This record gives sequence, C-alpha cells and structure tokens, in this order.
Amino acid sequence: MPHTNTALPPEITVFERGWLSANNVLFLGRDASALVDSGYCANAAQTVALVEASLGGRPLDLLLNTHLHSDHCGGNAALQARWPGLVTHIPPGQWQHVQAWDPVALGYQPTGQDCPRFRADARLEPGDAVQLGDRPWQVHAAPGHDNHAVLLFQPQLRLLIAGDALWENGFGVVFPELDGEQAFAEVDATLDLIERLDPLTVIPGHGSVFGDLPAALTRARRRLAGFVADPIKHARHAAKVLLKYKLLEWQQAPMAQVKAWLAATPYYASLHGRWFADQPAGEWADELVRDLAASGAARLDGEMVYNA
Repeated sequence: MPHTNTALPPEITVFERGWLSANNVLFLGRDASALVDSGYCANAAQTVALVEASLGGRPLDLLLNTHLHSDHCGGNAALQARWPGLVTHIPPGQWQHVQAWDPVALGYQPTGQDCPRFRADARLEPGDAVQLGDRPWQVHAAPGHDNHAVLLFQPQLRLLIAGDALWENGFGVVFPELDGEQAFAEVDATLDLIERLDPLTVIPGHGSVFGDLPAALTRARRRLAGFVADPIKHARHAAKVLLKYKLLEWQQAPMAQVKAWLAATPYYASLHGRWFADQPAGEWADELVRDLAASGAARLDGEMVYNA
C-alpha cells in the first residue's frame, strides 16, 4: 500500500507559497532555528513577516537553499538584512558565482528575473549532514532541474525536502537540456535516488506536502518520458513556464509590454534560436500567449494579458 502520511513533527512549519515563491520550511530546534528556501524577491517582505511571526522573538540562525533559482533564494537578502547574524548555506556548484555576484552566470539576467545580492557563508556538500531542528539531515545531490541542486533527507522521520526535483505532479523544467546539456538522464537518476530513500512524506518546492510517493514517481516518470520522446515539447513548456512566471509577478500587462520583455530577455532569444528558429519571433510570442490563455493560465482581453 502506498504511504500517505503527511504529518510533520511540531518543530517544522511549511509555508506553502504557490508558484512565484517556492515553499519555505522553518525549523525551530532547541538550540537553533533554520529556514530552507526563501521565495522570490517580490514577496520578500511577506517571507520575513511569516518567519518573524513564527519565531516568537527568537532570531533566525540558519538559511539553506536547495538551489539558486530566484524563486528559492530571492528572499535571502531581506532575511540577512533582518537577522545580520544569519548563516547562509548554498549548494557548492555556484559558490564562486555568488561570491563574485555574477547575475548572468547565476541565470537571473538571462531569464529576466530579479534576485538581490546575498551573502553565502557555507556549502551544502552532498554526502554531508546538516543539523536542522534537533535532527541531522542528509544532503544529497539532485541534478536535473538544476544540476547544482540538492535534496535534504531525514532518515529517522523518512522526511524529504525535495526542492524542484519532485512535486506531487511532476518536477521543474529541466533547464540544462535547454542549454544543450544532456540532463533528462540526471532527472531519471534523481527520481531513482528518491525512490531508494523511500520517504514517508515529501515537502516539495511548490505545492502541498504529500505522502503517496509511488504515485508521484509514476506521474513524474510519465512526464519525463514524454519530454525525452519530444524535446521540442519540453522547450515549448519551458518557454510558457517562464512567461507565466513573469505574469505572476506582473499580474497584468499590455501585449506590447509582454512582447518587449520577450524580445529583451536573452533566454528567450536562445530558446527561439535553438528550438523554434523556423518561426518568426513575433509569431512565436503570440503563440506562447495564446497557448497560456487556452490552458487557462492567462486571460486575453483585447491588448491586455492577465494572469489567471
């Protein structure tokens, strides 16, 4: 029978944030508090308020990021400003880019997203353990969606913090594939790792905490097989996801603004050139908006585009 337990120990609170900001996981241990992932910068004030209200006057001691996409670390700077003694841990793969603060190498400028500069103090090395709450959590490499990402797993609780490696219904866009790297196999290997860890409960980067791991893995593998069979489908999905993400931030925008943003965003030029070069860029932009509207993810009203 599949495991369906989603009970969390009392020292763990999950702030389910939606899609503009990743979920935040707060730990209140006897000796230290910790937060995993900090959401997007547009919601940073809300993140600080949520954490502050739950700390009950305690400081926030540790901040960890499962990976450095802007929806997972965009609140880092605000949290560091609120608690200057905060120690921040990041996966090691982009350590130098954070130290030098290279928004191009970190992917923020190419994707047209924002992330205020933050400080990194320590590395989350795969194979190590980190104390969260009152228990040690294993750090595991989780390449695929982001080849620098990590998972956090507590074996006694059989509790997994999955980031964007596994949601209840899928996983995050496989960005390395869009850049010409072979990464679908890494997604598959990460799903195999999660199956071996056999968590009873999964805290995803987006969506609700869930407990039916076999069903989630089945859905994820079916989705992966579809992308492997049709990489253009994956590229089109990625383009729509990035545009939807911007609509979540804007909420509404004139079509001219949408097209101007697409034209000025380097990642879209790369996607178009690599996957859709046979279609004029303007037509492609129109098609992306129409597809979002047809799926119910956006609404068109004359020359206005609304998030839906």
